[in-house]
Amino acid sequence: MRVMLVDLPARDGFVSKDTIAGGYGSRLVPFSRVTRLVSECKRRFHEVPSVQLAQLAAILTRHGHDVIWSRGELPRTDAAIVLSSLVDHRHEAVWADECRRRTGAHVGFVGLAASKLPELFRSSADFVVIGEPDAAIERLARGEALSGVVTSPPVPDLDALPLAQWDALEARRRARRVVPLMPRPYGGGIPVLASRGCPEFCTYCPHRILAGHRMRSVGHIVAELEALCARFGHPYVIFRDPLFTEDRDRVLALADAILTRGLTLRFECETRLDRLDAPLLDALHRAGLRAISFGVESVSPETLRRVGRRPTADPHQRAIVDHCRRRGIVTAAFYVLGFLQDDWASIAATIDYAIALGSSFAQFKLLTPYPATPLWKQLAPRVYERDWEKFDGFTPTFEHPSLSARELRFLLGAAYTRFYVRPSLLSTWARVPTRSVRSVMRWADGRVAARHARREFATMSRTVTC
Repeated sequence: MRVMLVDLPARDGFVSKDTIAGGYGSRLVPFSRVTRLVSECKRRFHEVPSVQLAQLAAILTRHGHDVIWSRGELPRTDAAIVLSSLVDHRHEAVWADECRRRTGAHVGFVGLAASKLPELFRSSADFVVIGEPDAAIERLARGEALSGVVTSPPVPDLDALPLAQWDALEARRRARRVVPLMPRPYGGGIPVLASRGCPEFCTYCPHRILAGHRMRSVGHIVAELEALCARFGHPYVIFRDPLFTEDRDRVLALADAILTRGLTLRFECETRLDRLDAPLLDALHRAGLRAISFGVESVSPETLRRVGRRPTADPHQRAIVDHCRRRGIVTAAFYVLGFLQDDWASIAATIDYAIALGSSFAQFKLLTPYPATPLWKQLAPRVYERDWEKFDGFTPTFEHPSLSARELRFLLGAAYTRFYVRPSLLSTWARVPTRSVRSVMRWADGRVAARHARREFATMSRTVTC
């Protein structure tokens, strides 16, 4: 059987799927000059192939099936498995209709969006998989004709799965080139999942709503890294776990195994700052760590506690970011604007903190009540947006108690402008350690911030007048 794995590119803005927002995906449609630049950078460095589809490719290949990848092409095939998203679901459904009409292929949808909102895809598919898709695709690979809504239970032992298979993708991948000051090469990297699910209890996060947290063994992960090194030479690996360093001893053992086996690779990971310390960072850096991303979310500990997120002490956050800077590890901090407790002043304080923390990059999003999360149950009466594609992380979707949708959008744009349009960011990227230079940069920041404030006041005054 010939099976096509389909990860459709977006028609509008920059869309990330797969493990982003737990699999619901995000869409950044530029709404300012700075976000236009951010979107363009994401397009060049963050367009990463689907690790979920690569895992399904391994299952199908193990059973002798011919696997091909598609970004929208419609070759003749027996079956097509489409990666679903919330933010681009209409495009995916239309494509599936066209695929069935033109090729006669048996089409199915997998992913978090299909699992939690199967009605969005049911009329355009022969089958929709509910849950982690591995077990269902195993049945398909064994010859079962899947039909309708197919329940697929979580995989209890991740080591029992075959290693993600990238052979069919290799011929169509973009060339990856190293760019100065950027840890991730132009063209992206290869994603790896060292675990599934998330052990935390943040009420707004979709990472924990499909299945519980499970981890692969160090030996199984290292076997995958060895295979990637053999196929891609010196790969750049993107660990897509939401909390990569949850088990300190485990990641230390992984770093030691990478060095012991002489694997030459660079990698990045996502984690919590309170799950990092200087010796751990040093060990991971020796093994190839070059970038970390982490959630700060809000400067207010009380706001975080109200959404089930454990705050990390400010001194520890600063110490870890400073240590990363000294080691040459790029840092990317995530922030969420528009928590129920937020007002104009609290969001301004979070933006100021993002600048003061001094991470290499920052991503700002608006609080989004994703379907099936605890936050959705809490905010459902306030949700006014009926278009699921607007649940993209950058669009207001519910009635905020203190801020209008226009104000939230304005503050989101101001966050990107204030963080990225300031002189000190250049010294951060260049890792300038001289105190005198950084002092001058901070002075220049003040002048630029005053200019931003004048422009923001003028823009908001026009907005309110309108």
